[in-house]
Amino acid sequence: MTGGRSVLRRLARDRLTVVGLGLIILFVVIAVAAPLLAPQDPTAVNALQRFQSPSAQHPLGTDDLGRDLLSRLLYGSRWSLSTAVLATTLILSIGISVGLTAGFFGGVLDEVLMRVVDVLLALPSLVLALAIAGMLGPGIVNVVIGLVSVWWVSYARIVRGMVIEVRERHFIEAARALGARDGRLILRHVLPNVLPPVAVLATVEMGELILAISGLNFLRLGAQPPTPEWGAMLSQGRPFLLSAPQLMIYPGLAISLVVIAFNLLGDGLRDALDPRTQPGVHRA
Repeated sequence: MTGGRSVLRRLARDRLTVVGLGLIILFVVIAVAAPLLAPQDPTAVNALQRFQSPSAQHPLGTDDLGRDLLSRLLYGSRWSLSTAVLATTLILSIGISVGLTAGFFGGVLDEVLMRVVDVLLALPSLVLALAIAGMLGPGIVNVVIGLVSVWWVSYARIVRGMVIEVRERHFIEAARALGARDGRLILRHVLPNVLPPVAVLATVEMGELILAISGLNFLRLGAQPPTPEWGAMLSQGRPFLLSAPQLMIYPGLAISLVVIAFNLLGDGLRDALDPRTQPGVHRA
């Protein structure tokens, strides 16, 4: 409990971390409350109100089909954030499971799993995700499958290394001597020591994952019209970059803010959990 409070105090003292966390909370609230906050139906088309300037009825104006930009941005946060959370959950589930299995049991199983990881790590992850999503066809689910298929490997490699280090500690040997089975050792002793660094990594990589999701949606492999998703909105606004740049500026700004927020929070968590950054600890 004392260690947790110490981490929270260090996080609270870091202004950039607080800003990042505040932005993330803000976007989560926006995503949850989008139906209450949106002034219009985000998919309602009105050809008579194309490219309207900001007004009381349309605070950010309208797009090329007369749809309210603010409403589409608000609902877009739902699609972008929920897709990233779903993908991260699946990535962590696979990566941690593979890393725990390979690192704890070792032997032939470790060799086989790590060779698969090595092959996937040798390939450009985003290009491979693009190829998988392209073969499966357009759709949010296929984008998630494509990203999860290649993103879990880095987590598996990192978790394996941490598990190998933890399994050699004395408290693991003591628990084993007392009759603890492998499942109990993994869940009660190994996993709790692995989760904090993995949580930091997931927070940092959340921004990169959101960029990848937006990129695939920009290429029209994910969300299809009229779904209001930030990457898809960028793609739909590209033909009007010179005549109506706001169609790309608004979703681009939203993506940038979310990515920066997760990077700030991830950096703060990393520093708060790193004992070398604590007062009184000097680096060699």
